[in-house]
Amino acid sequence: MPQATPDLAPTRRSEKGLQTSERILDAAEEAFGERGFEGTTLRDVADRVGIRIPSLYNHFESKEALYAAVLDRGIAPLLRTLVESAVDRGDQGNPEDILEQTLALLAQRPALPRLVLHETLDGGRHLRQLLQAWLGPLLAQAEKLVATGPAAGRWSAAQRPHLVLAMYNIVVGYFAMAPLYRDLDGTDLLSPEELARQTELLRKLSALLFGPEPG
Repeated sequence: MPQATPDLAPTRRSEKGLQTSERILDAAEEAFGERGFEGTTLRDVADRVGIRIPSLYNHFESKEALYAAVLDRGIAPLLRTLVESAVDRGDQGNPEDILEQTLALLAQRPALPRLVLHETLDGGRHLRQLLQAWLGPLLAQAEKLVATGPAAGRWSAAQRPHLVLAMYNIVVGYFAMAPLYRDLDGTDLLSPEELARQTELLRKLSALLFGPEPG
């Protein structure tokens, strides 16, 4: 009597479902990055994926749930990596290395900075809890690195938070401006060549701001 073959259908369905969920998240990340939460509809996302809205509901119960999943998938791992590299290394962290690592991570998901910018302009109500848990320690450590580094005497305690936020805005703003800059100038800021130039610029800028006083 021939042996029964295992039923692989559930596994295949599960894998297909995961692939569809990832496609939905990819499309949603781009849509939210372009239009923000309020300006994006589930139809926008479904059309990008090529599915009907009822099919989308099989994976995410609401636009809020989809948005939360996009944030959790994209931003939490990014912040986790940066926190581990900066906070866990204590005073051994290097602002130049942290900025370069941030740029490299964001280059993998260029829609995220635009999404964060939309969220910030909207009051940050969806991101607040996530950012309080992850970004707070990271910014605090960045201020500590400035306070204990070679440029400690150059920046007062009141200036350090502004300096850290200025660098944050330079990094995030680069990606947020990329689509507009491409339309204006024709230059793709997200190309490997342009990203390498921006990385080198950040290294030089970081050395000027956080390094020893020029001789």
